[in-house]
Amino acid sequence: MTYTELLTRAGVALDALTGDCPISGIVMDSRKAKSGSLFVCMPRTTSDSHAFIPDAVQAGARAVLANSLEGFHVAREAGICAGLVRDEQAFRDIVWRLAKVAFDNPSRGMRLVGVTGTNGKTTTAWLVRDLLRALGRRAAYLGTLGLHLPESERELANTTPFSIELNELLAEARDAQVDALAMEVSSHALQERRADGVEFDVGVFTNLTQDHLDYHGTMEAYENAKRRLFLDLPAQADKPFAAALNMDDTAAATLALDLPEHVPTVRYWTADTSYDLGLLDARVRVDSIEGVLVGQGVNLPFKVRLGGSYNVENLLSSVAALMALGYRLSELEEAIPQVRPVPGRFEAVPNDSGIAILVDYAHTPDALEKLLEAVRPLTEGRVITVFGCGGDRDRTKRPKMAGAASQRSDITIVTSDNPRTEDPEQIIRDILPGLVPGSAHQAIADRAEAVAHAVRLAQPGDTVVIAGKGHENYQIIGRTKHHMDDRELARAALGGLQRATG
Repeated sequence: MTYTELLTRAGVALDALTGDCPISGIVMDSRKAKSGSLFVCMPRTTSDSHAFIPDAVQAGARAVLANSLEGFHVAREAGICAGLVRDEQAFRDIVWRLAKVAFDNPSRGMRLVGVTGTNGKTTTAWLVRDLLRALGRRAAYLGTLGLHLPESERELANTTPFSIELNELLAEARDAQVDALAMEVSSHALQERRADGVEFDVGVFTNLTQDHLDYHGTMEAYENAKRRLFLDLPAQADKPFAAALNMDDTAAATLALDLPEHVPTVRYWTADTSYDLGLLDARVRVDSIEGVLVGQGVNLPFKVRLGGSYNVENLLSSVAALMALGYRLSELEEAIPQVRPVPGRFEAVPNDSGIAILVDYAHTPDALEKLLEAVRPLTEGRVITVFGCGGDRDRTKRPKMAGAASQRSDITIVTSDNPRTEDPEQIIRDILPGLVPGSAHQAIADRAEAVAHAVRLAQPGDTVVIAGKGHENYQIIGRTKHHMDDRELARAALGGLQRATG
């Protein structure tokens, strides 16, 4: 189609448009531009995307959508079709509408579950994917761990990509005959309209605790961003929408009261079986959970290979999502035991030293609290916790992370996470004031040395918890990713321990 035909089909109007030309595709990365591409100059905080217009043109782009008058003039001077939308919010709304048309609305033809919340998004979406696969669906996952299709997988730059890439990925899933997909929907994505236009069948709200205040500013703004998945996005879709809400959480319970009456809602609660889904007799171990799920007049005994008490909530979230999709609880009896742990979430590092070592992605105060509260009853000896805080991120949570760790650990070792452009030592200085006075702690900026020191301190019966990075196999220093994997660091430390005692 031509540029003007694309605009007409998307139902949008620009502030200005010069010329017209056939459009072969739409990209926001100049390196992906090909002959006939429309290059969209997405607003950025770190650089001006309009600077890449010459690169896109050289790669074959024949049209541009600019967000500044200067960028519009650059495109005109390059002799290509130039469109302009100066208001940033209007620009983002137009982009998702264009992407939805350009990729032929890929979410419409599949069952789509969107999971939002501060904690539990990754595990819940992963478990939903596992349950759907166990039920015979060609199911996929999209989120922090990347895009996982039935026959392939790859990493992604963002938990929820921007609308052009997101629709491209959904189209890839559709073309791979995926008929059901579970994806994480971050607050950043909801605020920036990245997921707008995506047609969700179910939205899951796991919980709301402090995070990303450096971006949202207030908890109210953070909560309102999450609520968009349930209150705004369904109006953009042509199919029914249902919700699965964690009634343990105040924000989710409030949302349940604010949803339109026509929205079917599955309400779940770990502490009450009077809702649509509840739990009895939970027995939690390092590597398993068993109990009885209660709902729809059914008592369903289960055992899954997931460790840690907070995974009880994640399991309930995923089962509630399937119920919101229309499955009966009784239909899930054989599927539930087939779910598997998420990489880097309460992941044990096997060894024969008698020391339990767990790697987990917990990087918020609430997530760290839940992690350590899950570890304590499973530990005979001491809990030794290694954690840091990311640079260029919410600084107010740094002392709170220290409090969460030191209140629940026998020894706390503060180290680096992804320092990015901040001084690692300054990040540690920001963390230390939150430690419980008199608590045993050490500060070791080098993460590999911090992990090795924790393992050297540990004795049989102790648990070493390495928190913050989980599945990530890199550390960001400056703006560069360097290979680093907490699981590898733990195994190297164990090897050194064996050599020292052998």
